[in-house]
Amino acid sequence: MERGIYWVHLMVLVFCFVWSWIRISCQEDDAAAIYIVTLKQAPVAGSFYNNYDMSLNSVRKGATETLNTLNKPRNISSSDRRYSSYLVRYHNALLRKVLKGENYLKLYSYHYLVNGFAVLITPPQVEKLSRRREVANVALDFSVRTATTHTPQFLGLPRGAWVKEGGPEFAGEGVVIGFIDTGIDPTHPSFADDISENQYPVPAHFSGICEVTADFPSGSCNRKLIGARHFAASAITRGIFNASQDYASPFDADGHGTHTASVAAGNHGIPVIVAGHRFGNASGMAPRAHIAVYKALYKSFGGFAADVVAAIDQAAQDGVDIINLSITPNRRPLGLATFFNPIDMALLSAVKAGIFVVQAAGNTGPSPKSISSFSPWIFTVGAAAHDRIYNNSIILGNNITISGVGLASGTHKGKMYTLVAAIHALNNDTDVIDMYFDECQDPSLLNQELVHGNLLVCTYSIRFVLGLSTVKQAFETAKNLSAVGVIFNMDASVVGFQLNPTPMRMPGIIIPSPDDSKILLRYYNSSLVRDASMKKIINFGGVARILGGLKPNYISSAPKVMYYSARGPDPEDSFLNDADIMKPNLIAPGNLIWAAWSSLATDSAEFEGENFAMISGTSMAAPHIAGLAALIKQKFPKFSPSAIGSALSTTASVHDRQGGPIMAHRAYRNPDLNQSPATPFDMGSGFVNATAALNPGLIFDSEFSDFLSFLCGINGSSPVVLNYTGQSCGTYTITGTDLNLPAITIAFLNQSRTVQRTVTNMAANETYNVGWSSPFGVSVSVTPNHFFIGKGQRQILTVLFNATMNSSIASFGRIGLYGSNGHISTVPLSVISKIASNITNS
Repeated sequence: MERGIYWVHLMVLVFCFVWSWIRISCQEDDAAAIYIVTLKQAPVAGSFYNNYDMSLNSVRKGATETLNTLNKPRNISSSDRRYSSYLVRYHNALLRKVLKGENYLKLYSYHYLVNGFAVLITPPQVEKLSRRREVANVALDFSVRTATTHTPQFLGLPRGAWVKEGGPEFAGEGVVIGFIDTGIDPTHPSFADDISENQYPVPAHFSGICEVTADFPSGSCNRKLIGARHFAASAITRGIFNASQDYASPFDADGHGTHTASVAAGNHGIPVIVAGHRFGNASGMAPRAHIAVYKALYKSFGGFAADVVAAIDQAAQDGVDIINLSITPNRRPLGLATFFNPIDMALLSAVKAGIFVVQAAGNTGPSPKSISSFSPWIFTVGAAAHDRIYNNSIILGNNITISGVGLASGTHKGKMYTLVAAIHALNNDTDVIDMYFDECQDPSLLNQELVHGNLLVCTYSIRFVLGLSTVKQAFETAKNLSAVGVIFNMDASVVGFQLNPTPMRMPGIIIPSPDDSKILLRYYNSSLVRDASMKKIINFGGVARILGGLKPNYISSAPKVMYYSARGPDPEDSFLNDADIMKPNLIAPGNLIWAAWSSLATDSAEFEGENFAMISGTSMAAPHIAGLAALIKQKFPKFSPSAIGSALSTTASVHDRQGGPIMAHRAYRNPDLNQSPATPFDMGSGFVNATAALNPGLIFDSEFSDFLSFLCGINGSSPVVLNYTGQSCGTYTITGTDLNLPAITIAFLNQSRTVQRTVTNMAANETYNVGWSSPFGVSVSVTPNHFFIGKGQRQILTVLFNATMNSSIASFGRIGLYGSNGHISTVPLSVISKIASNITNS
């Protein structure tokens, strides 16, 4: 499982980079850049050669070989290894031949899902490679970025899905989840393998290794954490890898990767202790699943597509069952259609190999078309709030109560304490140069006699948001001055910033509203007693007590779509206006999620040095689905990736805990005051129902050939499809609407349209009734509206849409399939309609 990775290898790479970069940069040609080059020849997962030329004479002669396409097992065989080795040599020979006598630097050879390589070359060299008939595509590398004690209970796992699968001790057993993220802290108890006396073997289909470095020593991997690698060649080649902030190993210096891995598959029953307070026990969604880590993102710079593609390729070769990507592109790659980028195309090959791929929707909401994960073969997850919230508050001496945030204890037995603002507690002999002294970052500036035994009032400015000042340092100041607690008033310059509860080791609170902060300061200032000159304060008359925010409250208006969760429909594309694909696929808990944190992580100053952190984002929602997918894979090992996605989607809920519609935030500022019922473009099929997903009844299945036909149906895409997949487009093509997805989206309904869906029964014989609600301005009919279907049988459903009025915006409906044995499958509809009278003939 483990293999030594010597530092000399890294030093050689760095030396090669420096020398090659100097030599390339000294040429008269334009500056070099990193490109991802894919070849027409099939990768290992697609095909292999019965008699390929090991001497590489074919490269030298420009010949091509005959491919034998087979359905191959994912775990790599000895013949696969030989072919992999052949492809690496093929890449090297091709570069030497095309760029003979020139300088370049190859970073990676891709060979399992993608046949190609990443290389540092100049624009003239790009032209030379692009002209070669062996080369399919040359794409410029691009950057990417990162995008539970209670959520198992909120999702009903202890009484539902876990019970059905034998309890948390068996939930996800035998399934491997691969995480392409910022690495992992292998010392965390969430990833220990000594938590069970039962047998816990590494799945036989997994062949990955565990890198060994100085900061990821031998023994870091075990039967839980069964693989760990890191990929950073693109960053190193660019000269931006910062060894002082990160590790050239799988170790997580950021915290994000450790957090996401534990959400999906962290051990069950791990105590969550933060800032000396206990917040229950943590568990992943599939606590018995295995974890394989492929670090391709870093604290100091994020990541790059070349490294991510290498990580995806390796994860698939190693035999992972599920890939979780809580990452998104910084922007759409230049010059490429939405779907045709190296990452999404590598993931298409992963799906072809039977791997279920989950990706975060992105944190760019609530604007429409802000989605960052759009391909139909990827399961895209948006973020929702769950029912647990943490509140804190203070009561002023005039009996006004102000709400705030802060994971802190209250002041002693409800006693009132004097309020002293930092701005009024300066040492008399202090010559204040730092204009931010009221942020309480430096105890030497403040008078301990004034602060001792009182509540210190500090200002929370934009500097806290930027990380220039920290809550933790303010509490260190308060501790050094013997204050009993800290109250932060929000500076008016911090507009619309949403605060997460912050751990505090002494009584404290942050008032997140500038308006509420004004109420506090108005009371405080009116209670000051000054001398006759009105310049010197002779008495601090304001008092308050902090109630504390350690105990959670539970609300019934959950779930709701968070303001930051990216929205659909698919973004506009250079090949088509709208893709007719419902995104996101689903929403899952993503707000205020407790999960494991790396012991040396520096991403959040407030959780630095802690073993757990409460973090929010679609990054946290995606691993919830990855873990639940592991439970489905465990129960239905032969389910295709599309079948797993269908089981999750068709069983999702569109109602909150009160039975009302799920709401969606519509604004970043004051989001709870700006919300309306969620549409499928906000939440996809709805909020995940973990227990129902394990018994879906009917599924909508799709194959690689369907996605290929969809890509071929995009106007002008045939050459790109051929370049990326090595397969020619035939005469049969389909649109996004025609994909056999558990949703129907029609961006432009020209009078009428007929759409078909095929369902497969995965349960016992059952009779179904079909009902539907039509989108506004559209009439819908479904045939048949009543059918019997045997176990394993298929049924075609024909859906007829007729426009009854014009509309410039999408309207929404839903089809429901109601089984006699209790199964319910729902299919969301979205349509923009045009009636015949307004259609202009061209």
